[in-house]
Amino acid sequence: MADKTKTQDVASSDTGASIGSSFDDFLREEDIYEEVQAAAIKRVVAWQLAEEMKRQHITKVEMARRMHTSRSQLDRLLDPANDRVELATLGRAARALGRELQIGLA
Repeated sequence: MADKTKTQDVASSDTGASIGSSFDDFLREEDIYEEVQAAAIKRVVAWQLAEEMKRQHITKVEMARRMHTSRSQLDRLLDPANDRVELATLGRAARALGRELQIGLA
């Protein structure tokens, strides 16, 4: 019981504001921030591509044909867990959907 009270006291200040690191800080402390961020970006891009394919009623076979690649390469591109994708491949996918790939620094 005393341990819980001690933890609560450390986690809050007199003003009630939370003390501690943000999730980004935690990831940096664990030295995995860049890896996690890259995986999250890849998941979002894979989702965006799949959603745009659905919206345009484009099958994987048709998408692969438009990209001048194989169906298995397209499957790797659409796999949110696969973060080994080249920018040129992402660009071809965007153009195959009539879209533009945009990359920037924040």
